[in-house]
Amino acid sequence: MLLSQKMRLRRNDPRYSLDYLRTLKPSLLKKIIANRSVSELELIEKDWLFLAREEQLPPDEWGTVGCFMWDIRSGRGWGKTRTAAETFIHAVQYGDFKYPNLVGATADEVRDVMICGESGILACAPKDFFPEFIPSLKKLIWPNGVVSHIYYGSEPDKARGPQSDFLWCDELSKWQFAEETFDNLLLGLRLGQNPLCIVTSTPRPTRFLMDLEKRIDKHGRQCTVVTRGKTHDNFKNLSPVFISTIISKYQGTRLGRQELDGEFLSDNPEALWKRADIENNRVREIPQLVYVVVGVDPAVTSKEGSDDTGIIVTGKGANGHGYVLGDYTVHDTPKKWAEAAITAYNLHKANTIIGEVNNGGDLVEMNIKTVNSMIPFESVHASRGKAIRAEPISALYEQGRIHHFGTFPELEDQMVEWVPGSGKSPDRVDALTWSLSSLELNNDSYTHPVKGYGIVGYSYNSKPRPGEIFYDDFP
Repeated sequence: MLLSQKMRLRRNDPRYSLDYLRTLKPSLLKKIIANRSVSELELIEKDWLFLAREEQLPPDEWGTVGCFMWDIRSGRGWGKTRTAAETFIHAVQYGDFKYPNLVGATADEVRDVMICGESGILACAPKDFFPEFIPSLKKLIWPNGVVSHIYYGSEPDKARGPQSDFLWCDELSKWQFAEETFDNLLLGLRLGQNPLCIVTSTPRPTRFLMDLEKRIDKHGRQCTVVTRGKTHDNFKNLSPVFISTIISKYQGTRLGRQELDGEFLSDNPEALWKRADIENNRVREIPQLVYVVVGVDPAVTSKEGSDDTGIIVTGKGANGHGYVLGDYTVHDTPKKWAEAAITAYNLHKANTIIGEVNNGGDLVEMNIKTVNSMIPFESVHASRGKAIRAEPISALYEQGRIHHFGTFPELEDQMVEWVPGSGKSPDRVDALTWSLSSLELNNDSYTHPVKGYGIVGYSYNSKPRPGEIFYDDFP
């Protein structure tokens, strides 16, 4: 029997739902409750099949011939994590699935959202079917002996080989190597009579996610059934704090169509960057780097509602192209963002940290030097507007000369949505602009093969900076 049919068995009577009871008059509702024992009411109170809205139950198409993926694309607060967690538990407990596995963007995301989150597996699992979570082994061990393994979107090679009969893939748009990791996982989704996959995703309009919804098999059959939902669908269960912060922030805005209504947005015609220019030049590998910079756009305060401190790492390749290597943006105190910047510096073996000093003045460099006095720091002053600084960088993207090493969802969303002269300061974009500008990518660059080092670049339009690798440095 299909999983979708099993989960709908107790919905043959539409009265078995919280939504139905909400439509009844108080007197009738009181009578129904009076006829139930306390133990019955306790069971019903925790039963997902009773609590779920109709659209949160698996669609009938899922699990039919050719259609093995259920993609839940919804606005924030719709309940996609709860829906996926409950479906996953039900699959293990009642669905005869023996190899169900979990995949998230990072270890933190899997632990804090999919497993230990307020709507995660541990919060939803019944007491008599509660799994043991072993983080060090990346496993969930279920009472019936089934073991769920955990994988990450940042490790595509580790997704190659493991076999599954059920997958829950969360927030694919945040996976560093989404397409490669997902395709490797699907190659292993071949066990059992009817292997299935559930995808929960914020609707960032990446080419991969949009193609996933249109995927067909060799017989021309649709592989994916999509459930779309809006934040408003779950208003009754959302806290006033969430409504007052998230809803008020996005309602009535273009980005709100994505974050609240679950829509794929087309490019903003007034923005400097186009998503296609980012997607088409994304890379899986980087060449020899001749210079690496950590760009910092410091926030004045760390109060709620203030800007983040943008921290973006970029590098100049020997081929003269620029590479975005990491986004370490934080919303924290000056000491904490200085530590984050230095961590990024050490992780990428950078040559220097560059920071805007208009807001913080000498305090920016002082923060860095207080944490580590040996870190080289270059200060920059914003004498021109953000748009004037950003336009040459967006032109380099359009020319295909800047590449993202993996995926950086928050940075990329800000790039394609920020319109010069409107909205709050784009912290990540500012840090990106400072970092890439310092690489002097507009200078005429050449490459030369050097035995033992591959292709090495040099430039005649600028003087070598300390630490930059040039052809003449090699024997």
